[in-house]
Amino acid sequence: MTEVRLLSTTAILGYGFPEESLARGMARRPHLIGADAGSVDPGPFYLGSGKGFTSPRAVKRDLQLMLRASCEQGVPVVISTAGGAGGRPHLEATAAIAREIAAEDKLGFKMALIGSEQDKELLARRAEAGQTRPLAGLAPLTRQTIEASTRIVGLMGPEPYQAALDAGAQVVIAGRSTDPAPWAAAVLRGGLGSAEAWYAGKMLECGAEPALPKKEDCLFVTVGHGYVECEPTNPIRRCTPLSVANFALHENSSPIRHIEPGGILDTSECRFDAVSDRAVRISGMRWEPSERLTIKLEGVELAGYRSITICATRDPVLIASIGPYLAKVREVVADKSAAFGISPDAFRLIIRSYGLNGVMGDLEPLANTPAHELCFVVEAICETQEQAAAVIGMARLTMLHSDFEGRLCKEGNMAIPFSPSDIDVGPMYRFNVFHTVEASSPTELFPITYETV
Repeated sequence: MTEVRLLSTTAILGYGFPEESLARGMARRPHLIGADAGSVDPGPFYLGSGKGFTSPRAVKRDLQLMLRASCEQGVPVVISTAGGAGGRPHLEATAAIAREIAAEDKLGFKMALIGSEQDKELLARRAEAGQTRPLAGLAPLTRQTIEASTRIVGLMGPEPYQAALDAGAQVVIAGRSTDPAPWAAAVLRGGLGSAEAWYAGKMLECGAEPALPKKEDCLFVTVGHGYVECEPTNPIRRCTPLSVANFALHENSSPIRHIEPGGILDTSECRFDAVSDRAVRISGMRWEPSERLTIKLEGVELAGYRSITICATRDPVLIASIGPYLAKVREVVADKSAAFGISPDAFRLIIRSYGLNGVMGDLEPLANTPAHELCFVVEAICETQEQAAAVIGMARLTMLHSDFEGRLCKEGNMAIPFSPSDIDVGPMYRFNVFHTVEASSPTELFPITYETV
C-alpha cells in the first residue's frame, strides 16, 4: 500500500468523543479504527482487582458507535489494553459488552480476543533460567515474587494484532499492550516501514491529544513512505508543529528514544511541517531493531486493606502548630490502637495535608508558604478491612478532638464534609513486577481465540 489511513476515536475507551468527529473520520475511509482502553497511570488497583478503569456505561457508548461504524463500512475495530489494565477479567468484560451491543443492534462480525495475562509457572521457570531483567530499580524477579502476585500481564507488540487481522477478525479486543502496538500493526500489514508504523502509533494512542485545544476527540493519521500526517477530524481543533512535537515527548524517560518490543524508535532527526492550518507531517523517524526480543511485565500484589477519612481546618492557631499536632495524633493513634489489639507495627497511618505540601511532600519547594486552611486525607492500611476501619475511626476521633497549645475552640477541631465520615476503600495493591522477560516469538505469550458474534 502507498498509504495507510487510521482513525483513533479517543484517549481511552469510555472517555467519550463527538459522534460528528467519528462520522467525519469515517468519511475519509480509514483502514482501521480503534482506541486504547487503559494505562498504568491510574495505579495498581485495577490490575489487582480486575475492575475496569472507566464505567461500563461509558465504554458501551463509545464501543457501540465504533462497532456500528465498523459494520457499515467493513472496517476493522481494535481495542487495546481492554478494561484499563488488560487482565483476563478486563478482557472478558469488554468482550461481553461487544456481544451485548451486537445483540441489541443486530450486528455480526468475527471477533478475536488476545490474552495478555501470564502463566505464573512459565514466568517462574524463565526467571530461574535468568531470562528476566528488573526495571525501575526493582530486585531481580523470583518465584516467590511471582507467586505472591495477584495478576501479571505482558505488554504485547504489534504481531498478535497482525495475526488476528490476518485471520479475518473484524473486531479485535486485546489485553495489555504497548500503547502504539495496534496502530503499528496496521501500518506494518500495509507494507510500510517500522519507523513510520511506531511513530503513527505514538500519535494515535491518545486520540486527539496531539491537537489543540485539548479535549477527548478523534485523530486521523495518514501514513506513507517516510512520513506520518496528523489531523483532528473535529474542525474546532488543529494540529500544529509545536502541539505534535510536544505530544511526542510524553510518557518516555528519553524525549527522543522510545523503547518498544523489538526495538527503539529514534525521533532525534524528526521534522514537523505544517501542511495546512490543521495538519502536520512528521518525517525523519528511524527504527533500530533490537538483537533480543523481550516483553515487559506488569504485576501487582495485595498490600493490605485501606480506610480513609477526610477532614479540614481553618483554625489559624492549629495551622501554626500543625507539625507537632500531627505528630501527637500519630502517637495517640498508636497507643489507642494497641489497646484494642492492633500493634503499631500492624498498620500504616498516612496523613496528607493539602495546603501544606500535600501534593509533593518532601519535594515541595514552597514548604514555608502560609495557608489559611488545610485539608487532611487520613489513610489507614492494615492486614484486614476490619482493622483498617478501627484504626481510621481512632484517627478521625483524634484529629477532631485532641488539644493543642493556645486552643480556643473546645469542641471539634475539624470540619468533616461526608457522612459517613469513615470510608472503607477496600483492598490495596502495589506494583511488585516491573520486569522484562525474554520471548522466543512476539506472539508466544499472547494466545488468540476467535468467535463469531
